[in-house]
Amino acid sequence: MSLSSAISPSSYAAIAAASSARTPIFNKKKTAAVLSPLSLFHQSPSLSKTGIFLHRGRKESSSKFYIAASVTTAVPSLDDSVEKVQLPRGAMWSIHKFGGTCVGSSERIRNVAEIVVEDDSERKLVVVSAMSKVTDMMYDLIYKAQSRDDSYESALDAVMEKHKLTAFDLLDGDDLARFLTRLQHDVNNLKAMLRAIYIAGHATESFSDFVVGHGELWSAQLLSFVIRKNGGDCNWMDTRDVLVVNPAGSNQVDPDYLESEKRLEKWFSSNQCQTIVATGFIASTPQNIPTTLKRDGSDFSAAIMGALLRAGQVTIWTDVNGVYSADPRKVSEAVVLKTLSYQEAWEMSYFGANVLHPRTIIPVMRYDIPIVIRNIFNLSAPGTMICRESVGETEDGLKLESHVKGFATIDNLALINVEGTGMAGVPGTASAIFGAVKDVGANVIMISQASSEHSICFAVPESEVKAVAKALEARFRQALDAGRLSQVAIIPNCSILATVGQKMASTPGVSATLFNALAKANINVRAIAQGCTEYNITVVLSREDCVRALKAVHSRFYLSRTTIAVGIVGPGLIGATLLDQLRDQAAILKENSKIDLRVMGITGSRTMLLSETGIDLSRWREVQKEKGETADLEKFVQHVRGNHFIPSTVIVDCTADSEVASHYHDWLCRGIHVVTPNKKANSGPLDQYLKLRALQRRSYTHYFYEATVGAGLPIITTLQGLLETGDKILRIEGIFSGTLSYIFNNFKSTTSFSEVVSEAKAAGYTEPDPRDDLAGTDVARKVIILARESGLKLELSDIPVQSLVPEPLRDIASAEEFLLQLPQFDSDMTRKREDAENAGEVLRYVGVVDAVNQKGVVELKRYKKEHPFAQLSGSDNIIAFTTERYNKQPLIIRGPGAGAEVTAGGVFSDILRLASYLGAPS
Repeated sequence: MSLSSAISPSSYAAIAAASSARTPIFNKKKTAAVLSPLSLFHQSPSLSKTGIFLHRGRKESSSKFYIAASVTTAVPSLDDSVEKVQLPRGAMWSIHKFGGTCVGSSERIRNVAEIVVEDDSERKLVVVSAMSKVTDMMYDLIYKAQSRDDSYESALDAVMEKHKLTAFDLLDGDDLARFLTRLQHDVNNLKAMLRAIYIAGHATESFSDFVVGHGELWSAQLLSFVIRKNGGDCNWMDTRDVLVVNPAGSNQVDPDYLESEKRLEKWFSSNQCQTIVATGFIASTPQNIPTTLKRDGSDFSAAIMGALLRAGQVTIWTDVNGVYSADPRKVSEAVVLKTLSYQEAWEMSYFGANVLHPRTIIPVMRYDIPIVIRNIFNLSAPGTMICRESVGETEDGLKLESHVKGFATIDNLALINVEGTGMAGVPGTASAIFGAVKDVGANVIMISQASSEHSICFAVPESEVKAVAKALEARFRQALDAGRLSQVAIIPNCSILATVGQKMASTPGVSATLFNALAKANINVRAIAQGCTEYNITVVLSREDCVRALKAVHSRFYLSRTTIAVGIVGPGLIGATLLDQLRDQAAILKENSKIDLRVMGITGSRTMLLSETGIDLSRWREVQKEKGETADLEKFVQHVRGNHFIPSTVIVDCTADSEVASHYHDWLCRGIHVVTPNKKANSGPLDQYLKLRALQRRSYTHYFYEATVGAGLPIITTLQGLLETGDKILRIEGIFSGTLSYIFNNFKSTTSFSEVVSEAKAAGYTEPDPRDDLAGTDVARKVIILARESGLKLELSDIPVQSLVPEPLRDIASAEEFLLQLPQFDSDMTRKREDAENAGEVLRYVGVVDAVNQKGVVELKRYKKEHPFAQLSGSDNIIAFTTERYNKQPLIIRGPGAGAEVTAGGVFSDILRLASYLGAPS
């Protein structure tokens, strides 16, 4: 018999009637009770903790008035002589738990009944929560009643109507009549109880628990009727008749397994069936007072029942496909985990992951009962199994060691740091600190202490930090004044990132990988904690970095793609070619290299195109015309960097604009990587270049600029490799201009210089104004870049440049006019060519870095026909490195040094190099 039926409506009516006088009340069992509106909720030594005195036939003396309701006399004694039926236990039992969302409507209750009936287990026990929103509605009833708000009556009628309508939709005949009779009976009781609360203006915990538990009673009855209607052998169980729990403080209870087993056996003796539908969330104290299992009580109920029955499995039905490796709302690449160990599950749940409350796992651990998390709205998903030991699997079913299983975060925290030399070696300091924290009722989330004992820091919820700091300052006032403690410091706006995995224990390199991923994402760690079990590594970060950190470490530990947010500045010839290359290669990179390059923004000088998830590169030109907005470089950068789905950001500057280049330092400071073929930053003012390189060296933000010299040729990386391996640069000499290489490769006796220049322009080898190439400034910029890479501190103005533009033509307004007048000056260049030919030489326009003499030059030089520089064709570049290792025979790099395809390819190569630095597989 349930507790709700044990307390008669007349008893509740008497409670309400006692508002004006102390009246002896006798129920059907002739149990006397003296009632008073003041003593109804009074706590005294002669009353139970909840305010209800329950007597078992013995006399209690008390000067206080009290209630002696018929609760205990109606509960069957375990000593009653009944025919014993052995309760079967073991793997034949399958436990299912359905939350409020799963039974939120008549249609969903039918779906649940189908799942239960289709389960071919020999025996089944189903734990159900109240219908969705009903528990909140019941708490609202109590709030309104104790606030003396008369609308509690209409609110209760709304609860009843919700269940009535559901019953009419699900049931018929005798089943419908029985449920509606019981529903009306319970509502009458609740009205009396709420009336008493209304009069007293207060509800004890036991009264509240009693009222709230009715939602589970009704959903359990409805489901049991539907299962029987579908042919199942089913009874429903009021778990307050079976589950016995003891208060454990901190809003928790501990199950009394021995007493609960006895009561379960007793219940089963009278209710033999194949399927049991049990109420979740509610239970009783050893004194038979209604109570609840507190937070996540229905899950806890299922685990306890699984332990009592030694079940084969406990299935928790919810609205997600299982436990994810990280919050999928924050990490789009989060995956559903196939398995978790018990320890991994409770570590992740403690840190806020949507798994299970840690106490839910304890009962099933005792008997190695697996818990499976499944999605009731996606029955095809296998879910996540929580069991003794987790195992990772590859797609072909082979076992795979998975050192890290998941990541979880807690936000809105603050760090408190207690610091002072007087703490070292002083016993009791930590006890005093955390004693003060306990006194204000604060919850300590994480603790970290250095072995020097110079400081202790710990994390608490931000809402509690001021009270904790005030308590600590009061407790240690004398030590602070004396200087033994230097400070009690608060670091606000923090978040915790927890990395969880059973296989982390005794596995070298896990911490190194974690912190390397954070460092490369330019994220600072404020505190660290790791237990000796090594199941969890916890770091405290700035709140604004939390999501980015979560994405960075998740990407590093999982085979999910290395995702980089890409912003393209300058969709001109090189930028557009790069976008086409990215489009053509994207699928291959994802498949083979696990690299996901998402172009989040494209901006020119006038319009820009932004996307939240990634621009469709097959039609970016059309979309930019349709949806492009006014260009705003700061807004563009903020959008590309601020995307919460991607941990790393790179800006690719495909312009030749010095204004864009001036932003590199700021972008790198903000954790944005930079890739560019733009020479302006590295060939600009020396002090700005040195600041840029110094920033690059001391941070984990990358700056790649291979295409600034030689387009796609590996010139910068070769030079850096020589220097990093200890070689010493003596001289760098090369033909760095594809335009000028083409001109002098084709400047022969049959053609004048002006004709070759016009041909080069017509073929697209020159700038719109050929003077930009012939002036030699572009070559000078490449020379200064290589000189600075070699360690020379030179300004662009320090490089003598021999211009091939005749002086009278330098100030002519248009390129067309320049080309018309250039033939007037052919004789001078022809003479130089003839002089070279007569000496068995050729003309070549070169740049030289003389590292020995700390200088550079750009000039037209003559080379013997057997020299490598004389062997070029087309627009090829050639660079010769003379070093201490490559002294007798220089190291030579030769290849196409101009053109949109090869330049864009060089930029693309730098982007892929960045991806490898950020963790992409090699």
